[in-house]
Amino acid sequence: MDSAVLLTQKNIRMSCKLWPPSQGTRLLFIERITKNLTTPSIFSRKCGLLSWIEAEIDAKQIEESAFHYANEHHKNKPFSDGSSSILLYAKRSSKFMLEVLKRGPTVRDNATLEITEDLNRETVFDFSGGRWSFIDADEAVELVKPLRRPGNTYSRICFSNASFGVGAARVFQPILSSLRSQLKEVDLSDFIASRPEAEALEVMGIIASALEGCQLRYLDLSNNALGEKGIKAFEPLLKSQNNLEELYLINDGISEEAARAVNELIPSTQKLKILHFHSNMTGDNGAIAISEIVRRSPLLEDFRCSSTRVGVEGGIKLAESFVTCTHLRKLDLRDNMFGVEAGLALSKTLNKLVNIAEIYLSYLNLEDEGAEALSIALKESAPSLEILDMAGNDITVKSASALANCIASKQFLTKLNLAENELKDDGAVLIAKALEEGHGQLSEVDMSCNLIRNAGARQLAHAVFNKPGFKILNINGNYISDDVI
Repeated sequence: MDSAVLLTQKNIRMSCKLWPPSQGTRLLFIERITKNLTTPSIFSRKCGLLSWIEAEIDAKQIEESAFHYANEHHKNKPFSDGSSSILLYAKRSSKFMLEVLKRGPTVRDNATLEITEDLNRETVFDFSGGRWSFIDADEAVELVKPLRRPGNTYSRICFSNASFGVGAARVFQPILSSLRSQLKEVDLSDFIASRPEAEALEVMGIIASALEGCQLRYLDLSNNALGEKGIKAFEPLLKSQNNLEELYLINDGISEEAARAVNELIPSTQKLKILHFHSNMTGDNGAIAISEIVRRSPLLEDFRCSSTRVGVEGGIKLAESFVTCTHLRKLDLRDNMFGVEAGLALSKTLNKLVNIAEIYLSYLNLEDEGAEALSIALKESAPSLEILDMAGNDITVKSASALANCIASKQFLTKLNLAENELKDDGAVLIAKALEEGHGQLSEVDMSCNLIRNAGARQLAHAVFNKPGFKILNINGNYISDDVI
């Protein structure tokens, strides 16, 4: 094994360590935040300068909250190198630091309440930016005060990043009931963490009953390990929804039975535009239930059913259901067990998806036959395709010609991911030549781990060299000599 291969493997191992940061790194980050909060600025002249003690308390809470938020993001991206989580960690910390600087020194409560106002002057009740904590009845009484104000215009509530007990839920129940007519968006993601099942189900039932009759456009129930029991606990809320535009059930233990319950409980999805089922244990029969929801959602624009253990039968049913979704712009089916047959079924539906801009089909066991059929179908449709992801599908040079022809026709392409296939030099050269002409918006190409050697690497580098906005060519994990590097 030559030195270039050893170098790329070392880089791969290092990339896996970007997240989570070490405890030492986190402590240094807290120290830096503390220093920034105690440094004189335009905010300190107006709002006052924090003491070191208060700044250190703020810094610990800022870091902890940002870390928890980025860590949850990382859990939903099992194949990520962690760089997006690092970026989110930094951005979230910066956001909270700015809020503290604008606030200035103050006596702190146990919980942080963030109340912001959107551009339409509709206020948002959101304490997800504070420190993660258990919420009991006494804390809920304090938190609920803004919602009691006469004439408030809250249209969105977010209870995420806290764990509600039965006492807290009962405090919120009458208040939420009084706001039914004005609430349009509800985020209940990750709001019962670490509660015993019986208590969690009771909390969900209380909140669902309080919100029954709300005409929501947005509902997020993610990260609650709902399962069938949890979905049924939300029955009063779900059965009253006729105007949903966005529904998120990510990492919720959505089994076959739970998927059927969702399908049965929601009366109408005629207005649904976004539906996300990522990271569940849905399986084939569950996917069949989900496909019925999709078929009844003619306005669907963004559908995600990734990492849901869907096999051939469920994949075929999902593929067939897209025939009614002519507005679909983003389709994410990554990390399932579709196989060739489901890939062929999807290729027959793609001609209906004329508005598709992003398509994620990595790790679906498509092989050459499925990849070739999809490439031919995409070439004849999807004129505005921006992102094509077909990584990890055992694609070889056999189907590279059809894939290259498809890529050549997609002049709006910004990102191309064909990593972890077996395209070798011949396939890489075909792909590179397809990218040479035009493709002025191209920014990322991932051809890592494709058994590529010198000729393919040279051709890929040449193809992207003069693209004006190009940022990343990933050819890691291949067999490239030192001279060519």
